[in-house]
Amino acid sequence: MKNKKILLVGGCGFIGHNLALYLKQKGHEPIIVDSLSINNIYSLDNTEIKNQKLYKLILENRIDLLKTNKISLIIQDARNYHAVCKLYSQINPDVIIHLAAVSHANRSNKDPHTTFDHSLRTLENTLDYAKTEKTHVIYMSSSMVYGNFETKEVDEDSPCKPIGIYGNLKFAGELMMKAYKQVFDLPYTIIRPSALYGERCVSRRVGQIFIENAIQNLDININGDGEDKLDFTYIEDLVKGIADCCDNKNALNETFNITFGNARKINDLIEILKDEFPKMQVFYKEKEKFMPERGTLKNDKAKKLINFESKNSIEEGYIKYIAWYKRFWENLK
Repeated sequence: MKNKKILLVGGCGFIGHNLALYLKQKGHEPIIVDSLSINNIYSLDNTEIKNQKLYKLILENRIDLLKTNKISLIIQDARNYHAVCKLYSQINPDVIIHLAAVSHANRSNKDPHTTFDHSLRTLENTLDYAKTEKTHVIYMSSSMVYGNFETKEVDEDSPCKPIGIYGNLKFAGELMMKAYKQVFDLPYTIIRPSALYGERCVSRRVGQIFIENAIQNLDININGDGEDKLDFTYIEDLVKGIADCCDNKNALNETFNITFGNARKINDLIEILKDEFPKMQVFYKEKEKFMPERGTLKNDKAKKLINFESKNSIEEGYIKYIAWYKRFWENLK
């Protein structure tokens, strides 16, 4: 394995900072470029988040971990074409991992302009720099590109019929990647994760909200009857899969589902949580309009081509996440 200089655009987010820590551990040189303004330290005052003190400490913990591990964090808005092209040229990375996005479907539907600006505008700038250098670009897409699953399981060849702003913009990003390959012979990899959970997430994903409410003795509200299935994927498994794509030539010009590979009911997550918080109250409400019916994302292709291995079922990964959250919450007091 050759050690590489790896640029993470939008790399101080939930996925990015965990990925940077893992890449550093593996001997690579991760460099983060992030404005810290989307779901991050500079945007807390502009959100409806109630636990701002908690989230501020989590976000500060991310930055502290990056500093401790001597990972470069350059604060720069990736929408600024001239500034980032100059910066990327100075960095001269072997691989670019594009993570910049508004990573929340409901937020995207409410504010499509901001979502487009921070998702596709930033991607356009990344691709425009990379096309000249022929730099391998890894794009973080989403399971939402599939829309409503037509079968219990989907693979990378299943039809993509996204619903709403978020899923459609993610799919548009995939098409941009393929277009730059066609026109400029730019090497790419597209990654589709699913239902992520894990340490230092502030994105209000379902697994995070459940734990956060349970710790505070607040009610847990579930959209629908809890029987919907999601392919819950622990952050540790995802970042290992992304790292595999940096190291393996078989990842070039491919699309991968990097997921646990076995969908579970939302109620299964609740049962695990009840063992830790037996007094918690759960209520069910009408399902949100633009949330598609989902299921398992088969990861056989990633297993075959890049030797990807998912290790953490929710019985393992979610327990680790709950334990981390409890420790962090205790230190907050």
